[in-house]
Amino acid sequence: MKIARLPLAKLTTIGVGGEAEVWTVETLDDLKTATQAPYRVLGNGSNLLVSDAGVPERVIRLAGEFAEWRPDLAGWVGAGVLLPTLLQASARLGLSGLEGLHGVPAQVGGAVKMNAGTRFGEMADALELVELYHDGGLQVYHPSELGFRYRHSELPQGSIVTRVKLRLTPSTQEAVRAKIALVDAARKGQPKKKSAGCAFKNPPGDSAGRLIDVSGLKGTTIGRAMISLEHGNFLVNLGGATAAEMYALIRKVQAVLPLEVEWDIWGEIAPAETEVSR
Repeated sequence: MKIARLPLAKLTTIGVGGEAEVWTVETLDDLKTATQAPYRVLGNGSNLLVSDAGVPERVIRLAGEFAEWRPDLAGWVGAGVLLPTLLQASARLGLSGLEGLHGVPAQVGGAVKMNAGTRFGEMADALELVELYHDGGLQVYHPSELGFRYRHSELPQGSIVTRVKLRLTPSTQEAVRAKIALVDAARKGQPKKKSAGCAFKNPPGDSAGRLIDVSGLKGTTIGRAMISLEHGNFLVNLGGATAAEMYALIRKVQAVLPLEVEWDIWGEIAPAETEVSR
């Protein structure tokens, strides 16, 4: 186990966030020790906005036995494994079920917690069993017990995803790669600058990105944070942005549109009092 005080800006895909005490755990005993005080669990740092002041809780990252998986994708897959790695393996093996997650830069545990996905599929679709660390021990759940719905799960309070078993269907390399290409084509308009992924949940029957676009908000800039010109549902870091600037953009959108934030927000963030530009 490693313990270090680190800037979370370096551990999040959007590149903002203050310091926290980071515990990298590799065994179940490590995890039991790390959870003896208030904690948060950090996956790959996507879909997350962290306060500029950081967070007082210890931040747990899963490694070691929690990042193990078999090359044939049979058996248990650790929560610390990256989804893109599993998707590449599934394409090589001709196993279908993960294609809808192409482009999601999450670890397995985070993807389960928020039921990550795209309009082509979500994490819950690919799950057979989920193992959680809860109340000092490991418990196995069927996905039907965890309340999965659009970008949401109902995991027991304080539980941590440790491993999953995937539900994949034998197919062919060609068929799996064709589905991945279809999903990839739909992502072509997404920005390349640092972001935390889609900032807002799509309302029923519509697209948050479309609504932001027609509202004329694309390109709005506060400090070094901007609503992407390529895709309205992405808030991007132009370099040196703060969490306060990002949060001010969120509030700017919500002042116009009744959209629910998709990101997880850690810590108290007050919107930056910075001039808005276009």
